[in-house]
Amino acid sequence: MTLFARCFLLVFCQLGVGGLLALAVPPFHDIARGFYKSSAGVFLFCSAVGGGGAIYLRITRGTASVGTIEAALWGLFLLLFSGYLATLWGEAEQRRARLYLSSLVTGLVALVVSGLAVVQTGGPVFAGLAVLDVLAGAAALGSVTSGMLIGHWYLIDPGMEIEPFRRCFRYFVGTIVAEAVLLAVLMVGMGLQEDPSARAYAPLAGARFLLGPIATLGIAALTARVLAIPQTMAATGLFYIATLAVLVGSFLGRYFTFRTGLPL
Repeated sequence: MTLFARCFLLVFCQLGVGGLLALAVPPFHDIARGFYKSSAGVFLFCSAVGGGGAIYLRITRGTASVGTIEAALWGLFLLLFSGYLATLWGEAEQRRARLYLSSLVTGLVALVVSGLAVVQTGGPVFAGLAVLDVLAGAAALGSVTSGMLIGHWYLIDPGMEIEPFRRCFRYFVGTIVAEAVLLAVLMVGMGLQEDPSARAYAPLAGARFLLGPIATLGIAALTARVLAIPQTMAATGLFYIATLAVLVGSFLGRYFTFRTGLPL
């Protein structure tokens, strides 16, 4: 059951780190500071659920569950992220930039460590795919949530230019395409494995592929047409649906990882 908890918490870790990465996409000085405060607060909360859960498992279950280095990385990430969020209420630009970069790098390293820890089969090739998968999944979760949040900001500031929304949308599409490519490579790799058990799990990867990035790309196509009008409220509603699709795909993938030990 500890592995199940780790796979479940990893999704929240991905959302927190991926969300922090996505905050670098919209132009900082063209959007009201309130957007960054509220969005960073949401992503910090998700990070606290995932990273704090890993630390809790380390304290209550010992090193057999979560390693000391992994728990320390998540603790450091939460401290640095909190520091970055605090700087959004001031004008210390250099401190804010340093805290943003250091928290992002720490979070990415922690994600890699956690992603490798839950993958228990497949050898070095699948370990490499696990690193790429956990990072691509984080980027996808962060981009779709950030797109939904910036869409809400147009209700507060209806006069804001449409370009920041479109920039977030383009980033979102790029992350979903990258995730789809990685899952396709993973399915091919599973099909080429000599181990029949690995080939038997290929349909699970196919389900993850269809219910995650492929379904999301369909929603993205509709969103592109709406943004061309532009109609920000409708685009925000579509981002809600896309967020659900990405989350369902992510949780489904982590459940498959729990069942198979493969980076799905």
